[in-house]
Amino acid sequence: MNVIKEHIKSGNYKQFYLLYGSEPYLIKLYRDKLKQGILGDMDQMNFSRYEGKSIDLKEVNEIAQTLPFFNDRRLILIEQSGFFKSQSELSDILTKAPASTIFVFAEKEVDKRNKAYKLIRDRGNISEMNGLDERNLKLFVASLLKPSGKQITQQLADYFLDKTGPDMDNIINEIDKLISYTLDRDIITKEDIDGLVTTQVSGKIFQMMDAIGLKQQDKALSLYYDLLSVRERPSHILFLIIRHFNILLQIKNLSLQGASNKLITEKVGIPPFTVSKYIGQTRNFTSEQLFNSLKKAADTEEKIKTGQIDDKIGVELLIIDFSR
Repeated sequence: MNVIKEHIKSGNYKQFYLLYGSEPYLIKLYRDKLKQGILGDMDQMNFSRYEGKSIDLKEVNEIAQTLPFFNDRRLILIEQSGFFKSQSELSDILTKAPASTIFVFAEKEVDKRNKAYKLIRDRGNISEMNGLDERNLKLFVASLLKPSGKQITQQLADYFLDKTGPDMDNIINEIDKLISYTLDRDIITKEDIDGLVTTQVSGKIFQMMDAIGLKQQDKALSLYYDLLSVRERPSHILFLIIRHFNILLQIKNLSLQGASNKLITEKVGIPPFTVSKYIGQTRNFTSEQLFNSLKKAADTEEKIKTGQIDDKIGVELLIIDFSR
């Protein structure tokens, strides 16, 4: 991201940019910054945008070969194409494109063995955007509140993020609600957050796992009932519990090996913001407990699928067992 900022500041651009990752807000932000820097606001004659998995590469090539009108550059934006997950003629098109044509790609996933990926790696810029770490997410929250003169304490920022999760679009929506609700008040309170901010499913699962690890059975069951009340299917809740235990087991083992937070993020594939929280939860379990819990959860899933037990009751009994 810092490289892209430098290119925009200097006006010296690479011919190819690939933005990808799990944080759509950052991808959209830098996509738009590149478009603004390369062409400005008014130039639509030299801008072409394609989206989806049915893009006609022949048409893209024809546009790419066309010299820009009254400008030094032509920009082609291609989004969520899947071109970096399978082989295609894209790398040949990029190779033959005149230097005046700049390509920006925005994708969720890529295969680093892909020919076009390797070409952009060597001749352009690739930025992986998987969200911000905990410190920068709190700075992001403060930056959203600042124009309205609102303030939030560090402790409440943590509490707010526990509810929203790390998705930046969701954070923006929830901050907008808080700003509108507090009107002339400068300080955001816990009561404001409790009254307005929607707790994401992932946040409730985190809280449930905390309760299970601390043997707070009533709280764990209360969170389970809360999830059921918002129409979360028991089978989906069980899937999330299994996924969570699996992540904890991986992190437990990596931590015992002395792995850094950065390496854990890369190995396990979780957002940077969540690493410290997962590590905190691993302290409530031994590796053996996590492994056995995963096995019990898998057994319950099998019984539900084969009709041996009702899904709602099965998950409830599992949570009771875990939190004894």
